Amino acid sequence: MPAPRSAGLIAVVMAVASLLVPLGGVPAQAEVRVEHAWQEAVRKDPGNLTELRKEAERSAKELEDATKALEKRRAEIAASEKELKSKLTTLQELERRLAVMRQPVSQMAELLYQQPFIAGGIVPFLSGSADEKTLRALMDANQIVAVRQQAVEQTSALYKETERLAGEAQELRAGNLLAEAQLAAEVDTLRQRSDKIVKSLTAALVKLGIKVDKVGRAALGCNPLRAATADQYPNGLIPKAMLCPLQQKGFSLRADATIAFVSLNEAYRQRFGKPMCVTDAYRSLAEQQSVYYRRPGFAAVPGRSNHGLGLAVDLCGGVERSGSAEFVWMEKNSKRYGWFHPSWAYSSPFEPWHWEYDPKIDKLL
Repeated sequence: MPAPRSAGLIAVVMAVASLLVPLGGVPAQAEVRVEHAWQEAVRKDPGNLTELRKEAERSAKELEDATKALEKRRAEIAASEKELKSKLTTLQELERRLAVMRQPVSQMAELLYQQPFIAGGIVPFLSGSADEKTLRALMDANQIVAVRQQAVEQTSALYKETERLAGEAQELRAGNLLAEAQLAAEVDTLRQRSDKIVKSLTAALVKLGIKVDKVGRAALGCNPLRAATADQYPNGLIPKAMLCPLQQKGFSLRADATIAFVSLNEAYRQRFGKPMCVTDAYRSLAEQQSVYYRRPGFAAVPGRSNHGLGLAVDLCGGVERSGSAEFVWMEKNSKRYGWFHPSWAYSSPFEPWHWEYDPKIDKLL
């Protein structure tokens, strides 16, 4: 194979090797240090909990992109394998033709030996006594030699073509195997990284008071990578398994909103020495209907409330009073965590207690 391609294959092999090392060679102590470092960072600065969530989302995006690249590469490999199969078929046909051509080439020597011209030597031709039979034999011999030369040239060309196809087939097969191994190793590495980040995030949430049952089912709802899945369900009909509980017992939101709220809550706790007071968070459709009829004018039409999307909370403990220190602090700091007081809640109707989470704001921070 040509040197440049060989160098490329060596580079791919080295890349695969470099990818395979972290799969099985990361010391357990290093993993523990990373997790402890994250937990320490979360304990010191609640904003880092949001950063950890964003890192999980970035990791998931990288995993998604790498998976798509692997699928695309596999499609390319399938096409390449088809090309390879075609080359091998052509190679077999060339070998068959070579076998056929070898036979007349070997027969030509025997034919030349048997020709009368050869049997009588060249004396009749040189003496001028060559008859028609001798001349015809000479012409036949010339024709046989020409055909033989042509056969030799064709055989040589076929040999070269055979060698070229064999080399290409070998390089295609090796390249396909190495490329797929490289991408598969990358996907596996990214998957492990994503799982580890989500695990660290879940551990941090538990440490901050998020209740997770013994078999860890609640942790699934706190996976930020599942947050967008909640959009697939109608307002107020999000399954409990898709929701992540708050530190405030009995309340929950979708994962990204909960994670951002926990970070906001920890910052609030540092400022006021107490956690935020929550009176409402996610509302099922039935709960929305109940609130709508009990508090007309102070609740959205059932099925249209942000509470039903798991993206809104109603607060107490001072925040519900406009102009209070708690309310002013929330106005000043909540957007740092993706939370805000919607403009409509300032006037129609005035609801200082109502706050909403916007994933788009959070992603811009």
